[in-house]
Amino acid sequence: MGYFHLLSNLQFQVLWSYLFILIFGITFLKGFASHLFIKTKKQKQPLPPGPKPWPIIGNLPEMLTNRPTFRWIHKLMKEMNTEIACIRLGNVHVIPVTCPTIACEFLKKQDAIFASRPTSITTSLISREYLTTTMVPFGEQWRKMRKIIGNDLLSTTTHQRLENKRVEEADNLVFYIYNMCKSNVNGNFGLINVRDVTQHYCCNVIKKLSFSMRYFGEGKKDGGPGYEEKEHLDAIFTMLKYIYNFRVSDYVPCLRVLDLDGHKGKVEKAIKIVNKYQDPIIEQRLKEWNNGSKIDKEDYLDILISLKDVNNKPLLTIGEIQAQITELIMAAVDNPSNAVEWGLAEMINQPELLQRATEELDTVVGKKRLVQESDIPKLNYIKACARECFRLHPIVPFNVPHVSMQDTIVGNYLIPKGSHILLSRQELGRNSKFWSDEPNKFKPERHLKNEVVLTEPDLNFISFSTGRRGCPGFMLGTTMTVMLFARLLHAFTWTTPPNVSHINLAESNDDIFLAHPLVLIAKPRLAPELYTK
Repeated sequence: MGYFHLLSNLQFQVLWSYLFILIFGITFLKGFASHLFIKTKKQKQPLPPGPKPWPIIGNLPEMLTNRPTFRWIHKLMKEMNTEIACIRLGNVHVIPVTCPTIACEFLKKQDAIFASRPTSITTSLISREYLTTTMVPFGEQWRKMRKIIGNDLLSTTTHQRLENKRVEEADNLVFYIYNMCKSNVNGNFGLINVRDVTQHYCCNVIKKLSFSMRYFGEGKKDGGPGYEEKEHLDAIFTMLKYIYNFRVSDYVPCLRVLDLDGHKGKVEKAIKIVNKYQDPIIEQRLKEWNNGSKIDKEDYLDILISLKDVNNKPLLTIGEIQAQITELIMAAVDNPSNAVEWGLAEMINQPELLQRATEELDTVVGKKRLVQESDIPKLNYIKACARECFRLHPIVPFNVPHVSMQDTIVGNYLIPKGSHILLSRQELGRNSKFWSDEPNKFKPERHLKNEVVLTEPDLNFISFSTGRRGCPGFMLGTTMTVMLFARLLHAFTWTTPPNVSHINLAESNDDIFLAHPLVLIAKPRLAPELYTK
C-alpha cells in the first residue's frame, strides 16, 4: 500500500488501466484471431499507416502515456508524413484524416457506409440511451429524429418565425456589455471577459428558442447571468468536454462499469444539474398542452410536444423531448462563442482587420441603428472573418466520429467494419496543400468572393460538416455567429487593458480553446439610446 500512496492520480489510473486491460483482454482473442487469419479479397488491401499495435490491447498504452490524445495523434501523423492513419485502440481501428480530398471520400463518395456513430458511456448518458439525433447510431431512431430536426425545428420557416427571439438576445447582449462599460473592475471601466459574454449569449439564444426564457432564476437587471445560468452553462460545457474524449473503456467495453478515467461521474453530475433546470419546464409545458391551456407553438419545446403520429398520438416521448432539447443546447453554445472569441483576439493583434470590419458595418448599417439579421447578406467581410475563425480555430480537434458499417476501400486502404473515422478539424483547415497562402495566419480576405457563406461542403475545413450526418443547424449557427460578431464590433470599440500590448494566442494544453479567456476593454461607439432595452 505504501507504493500506491507514492503514485499520482494519473499514474494510478494508468496502472489500473493496464491491469484491467490485461485481465479482460482475453475476451478479444477471438476477434483478434479472426482479424489475423480470416482472409477476404478486401483484406488483402493494407490498412492505413500507423504505429505497430500490441497484441489484443493495440495502441492503448501509447494513448494512455501521451495525453492529450489528439496532440499525440497529430504529432504521429506528421512524423509519419501521412494524411490518413490507422491507430488500433483495443479492438477498434481509429482512422484520423487530415486531407480534404480523403475526407470527401468518406463523407461524400461513401457517405452511406460511414453514417453511424460509436457508442460510449458518455453518449449513452447524455442522449438518454440514444434518443436524440447527433449521437445516435444509424437506424430508425436517427431517421425519425433527423426528420423532425430538419423539417420542424431548424427549417427555414421556423427560423424566420423565431427571429424576434434571437433579436431579443442580441439586444440584451449590447445592453449587458453597455452596463459593464460603466462598471469599475480593478480600476478599469468596461473590462469584459469576452468568453463569458459570448458563451452566455449563445446559451441565451438557444434557451430563448427552446423555452422562451433567458433566466432559470430571477435574473439580473443589468442583463447578465445569475447563479442558475452560470451553473447550467458550466454543466453544459462539462458534458461537451467529456462527450467524445478518448477513454480506455470506450475501446474495451468490459471496463465501462469501472469508470477508470473518471469521466462518467463528472458527466452524471453535469447531467443532474442540467436536468434540474430543464426538466421541470418541460414537464410543466406538457401539462399545459395536455389540459388545453397551451395551443400556440411559440418555441422548439412547443413544436416537439405538439408533433403527432399517424394515429394522432404524441410522436415523441417525454424522454425524447428532454434528451433532444439538451442536445440542441449543447450544439449551439460552443462553436459560435469560440469562433468569435478567437476572431476578436486575432483582430486585436491586427488592428487593420478590426478597422476594415468596422468600416463595413458603418457602411452597411450606419450608426443610427443596431445591425440586424437582415444585414447579414451584405456583411461579406464579417462573414469572411467568421469563416476564417472556423478554419483556423475550430472548437474541437476532431469532428464527431463516424463509424464504418462495412468493410470498404478508401484511398487504396482497407477501412474495416466498425472503424471510427476522425476528421481533423484542426489539420484540415491548416493543410498546406489546400491553404498554401500562410495557412497558420488569420487572413479573412482569403475567403472573399461574391457572397461569403460559412458552410464548406468540400471539407477544406469543417464548420457544419456535410453528408447524412452533417449539422442540420447551419442556418441557425451562421446567424448566431455573424450576429454575435457583428453586434460586438458595431456597438463597441475593443482595446487591450492598459498593462497588455498584445494578445497571447497560445492554445490551452488540454484542448484548443484560447489558453486564457480573452479580456478586453469595451467602449460604446453608438448613440446611448441604442443600448437600452
